[in-house]
Amino acid sequence: MRKERGLLLAVNAIITGLLIFFDQFTKYLALTKLKGEEAIVLIQGVLELDYLENRGSAFGMFQNQKVFLLASGFVFLAFILYFMLKIPIEKKYLLIHLCLTGILAGGIGNMIDRFRFGFVVDFISFVLIHFPIFNTADCYIVVAVILLMLEILFVLKDDDLSFLSFKKSKEE
Repeated sequence: MRKERGLLLAVNAIITGLLIFFDQFTKYLALTKLKGEEAIVLIQGVLELDYLENRGSAFGMFQNQKVFLLASGFVFLAFILYFMLKIPIEKKYLLIHLCLTGILAGGIGNMIDRFRFGFVVDFISFVLIHFPIFNTADCYIVVAVILLMLEILFVLKDDDLSFLSFKKSKEE
C-alpha cells in the first residue's frame, strides 16, 4: 500500500510539474510577445490574448496585498496537499487525485508569478461576456474545481467521502 501511494504521489508530482512548466511557458510568451502590444484577436468578438498584470486575486480582489495573498496561498496549498495524502488509493478516487493535482499546479503557478514579479501574468480575454482576463493556471483551477464538484455531487456516495472525517472509526 505504501509503495502504491508513493507511486501515485510521484505521478501527481510529475503531472503538477508539467502543468506548472506549461503555465510558466505561456506566461513567458505573454510577457515577451504581448506586453506593451495590442491584443491579439483569436476569435473576433469572442477571444483575445491581452496582457494584464493582476496585482490581486480572482476578479482583481485584494489588490496589492502580496503578503496576504502569498500567505493564504500557502495555507490553501497545504490543505490541498493534506487532502491528497488522505485520499484512499482506489480507482474510484483517481479523478479526485487529478483534480487536486490541477488545483495544486494552478495555485503554485500563480504563486511563482507573485514571488517573481509581485503580480500574476494574465493574458486570456474572453471578451464575449466581458469576463476578467485570466491565465493557464486559472484554467487548471476552474476546470479541476468543476470536475471535483461534479464528482462529489453526482458520482461518489456519502460513504465514499468518509476518509475526510476527523472522527475515529469503530475499527480503529
